[in-house]
Amino acid sequence: MTAGGQPDPARARELEGRLRAVRARISSAAGTAGRGEPELIVVTKYFPASDVRTLAGLGVTDVGENRDQEAAAKAADLQDLGLNWHFIGQLQTNKARSVVRYAHSVHSVDRLPLVTALGKAVGVEQERRAGAGLGPREDLRCFLQVTLDAGADPAQARSGRGGALPADVPALAEACAATEGLRLAGVMAVAPLGASPAEAFERLLHVSAAVRAVDPAAAAISAGMSGDLEEAVAAGATHLRIGSDVLGPRPAVG
Repeated sequence: MTAGGQPDPARARELEGRLRAVRARISSAAGTAGRGEPELIVVTKYFPASDVRTLAGLGVTDVGENRDQEAAAKAADLQDLGLNWHFIGQLQTNKARSVVRYAHSVHSVDRLPLVTALGKAVGVEQERRAGAGLGPREDLRCFLQVTLDAGADPAQARSGRGGALPADVPALAEACAATEGLRLAGVMAVAPLGASPAEAFERLLHVSAAVRAVDPAAAAISAGMSGDLEEAVAAGATHLRIGSDVLGPRPAVG
């Protein structure tokens, strides 16, 4: 089976059932909260391109990856599908040029040097596309990743999953909004382990308001995963990042 080939029928049926169940959860949560249904981003890291192709056939248009090497290979294999690729992992500045060649959005913009690197990378990509006779790429949508660890000091906030401190987000938003080739989309966060997701996402709403003060159009909120999507929907998430509940247990990575 090729990287972008079709999986066996049993796997296809499994993915269809899992996806149907997740979509039902999202619809139910939206109905309970009295909100519109948020956009589903299926996180496909460590899973084969064949799974992504099957999901595309089931109506999935947005997929998330957190490692550039893996994401770039899948995007190349599946470029015929016209998918929106969301980069959701911590991103080193030296990977920016690679990421902007395929990414629709980056959900982990958490520091000023990364804003600068992404802006420069988009400019280089525009030049490459022009030289190759290709049309320009759209502005890169940037979600500002925020740490929601209550009382975190800067050293703690910079460890682990990353994320800017809430107090630092307005300046980050100003820089992003002022950088050519970037579009300030909104905010992104992961609920801290052991904390109440509802309370964490409530804090994210306050940070979102500060970003919207910079650009009223930057109203996207990327929050919620398999275990806390209901709380995220109730808090007003516009994008959900769901992996294991759609794809199953993560495969062993050698």
